[in-house]
Amino acid sequence: MTIASTNLQNQRVVLLGGTSGIGLATAHAALAAGASVKVISSRSQRVAEAVASLGERAEGYTVDLNNESALRELFEQIGTFDHLVYSAGDSLQTGALVDMSLDTVRQVFDVRVFGAISAVKYAAPFLRPSGSVMLTSGVASLRPQKACVALASACSAMEGLTRALAVELAPIRVNLVSPGLVRTPLWANLSEADREALFAASGAALPVGRVGEAEDLAQTYVYLMTNRYTTGQTIIVDGGGVLV
Repeated sequence: MTIASTNLQNQRVVLLGGTSGIGLATAHAALAAGASVKVISSRSQRVAEAVASLGERAEGYTVDLNNESALRELFEQIGTFDHLVYSAGDSLQTGALVDMSLDTVRQVFDVRVFGAISAVKYAAPFLRPSGSVMLTSGVASLRPQKACVALASACSAMEGLTRALAVELAPIRVNLVSPGLVRTPLWANLSEADREALFAASGAALPVGRVGEAEDLAQTYVYLMTNRYTTGQTIIVDGGGVLV
């Protein structure tokens, strides 16, 4: 019997949204497991800072993830690789639907859903058959709060997309990571005081007694890279939030 390995030695991992938060933590985790990584963001300064922190087995690219031709050229330039991680997302757009413009709703879908679709479309020809795709959503699809219609809808769309891609791209494995509340730059639109109050109150209400850290999620992406019998699944990492 073959035992699943957490070793990514000599494998190549491409991370879109890999320059901060969960994506950057996953890049560090993949490096620690022996992989080389390529991180992509639309912000050149973030790319430079991420590559500097990751070291010599890392490369960075500045690409607009909503630019289809730029994504196609990116994967043509990168060539064959093993694992694709898509964790890109803008600051959370919340608000009652009646007060939200449809352009704002479209923006949520552009980055989180259509960006992922484009990335997979142009990455798939370069992924090794033994490789994998890891997408990202959130538990808003399961436990939507008021003012989260756009976010909950996008997260739900990602679940259906993941299952369909797992069938279409087989034997390449496709899975979805669904985080709960995690301490990342995604919450930068809040003041520091409001952020810390949110993390403290929300963490106290969770069964694990704290909110998530980016490193908690990174472990899940590495698991999905290395477990060759998992595909088409949504992995919830939320500290038990959907239970309470």
